[in-house]
Amino acid sequence: TPKRAVKFFTFEQYKKLLGLTPLSAGLALSVAGLGSGLTEAIVVNPFEVVKVSLQANRDSFKEARLIINSGGFGLKGLNKGLTSTLGRHGVFNMIYFGFYFNVKDAIPASPDPTLEFMRKFAIGLTSGTISSCVNIPFDVAKSRIQGPQPGPGEIKYRTCFQTMGLVYREEGYVSRRSQPGGDSFFRFHV
Repeated sequence: TPKRAVKFFTFEQYKKLLGLTPLSAGLALSVAGLGSGLTEAIVVNPFEVVKVSLQANRDSFKEARLIINSGGFGLKGLNKGLTSTLGRHGVFNMIYFGFYFNVKDAIPASPDPTLEFMRKFAIGLTSGTISSCVNIPFDVAKSRIQGPQPGPGEIKYRTCFQTMGLVYREEGYVSRRSQPGGDSFFRFHV
C-alpha cells in the first residue's frame, strides 16, 4: 500500500542520513524509525480523518467536502487529530525499527533457511507486538478525536493527551466496555 511505501522509503532515507552522524547505530535506527513514522503520519492523516468519518457516512467525496467546508485543511478539518496520528506512527515505527534491527544484529544468523526464517519471524513478531502495545493509546485518542463526538454540538475529545487522560479516568487502563473491534487502550476482553 502507499502507506507502507512511505514508511519503508522514508525509513531508508533517514537511516542513510543518520548514518552520517555520530549517533550509535542502535539510536540512529530508532530515530530513523521515528522520522519515518512522523512523515507517514503527515501523509496519511487527512485520509484517516475521512476514513473515520466514513464509518458513519458512506459517501467518501461528499464526506471529504463536508470536512473541508466545515474545518478546512487545518487541525479542525483534514488534519484533525494530527498529534495523535504523529504519536501513533512515530512511536510505532521508532520502536519497531529500533528493536527489530538491533535485536536482529544481536542474534546470530543461522545457515539453515528454516531456522533463519524463524529467527526473523520471531524478532518481527516481538517487535510488532511491543510497538502495537505502546502505540494503542495514541490510536484510541486518534479515533476518538476524528470520530463522532458523544453528544451533538459537544466536543468531548479535543487533544491527544487530554483524550488519553479522559479515557483513562472514565474507562480505566484496560477498558471494561471493550468489545471485539472496540477502541479501548488495550483490546483485552474482560
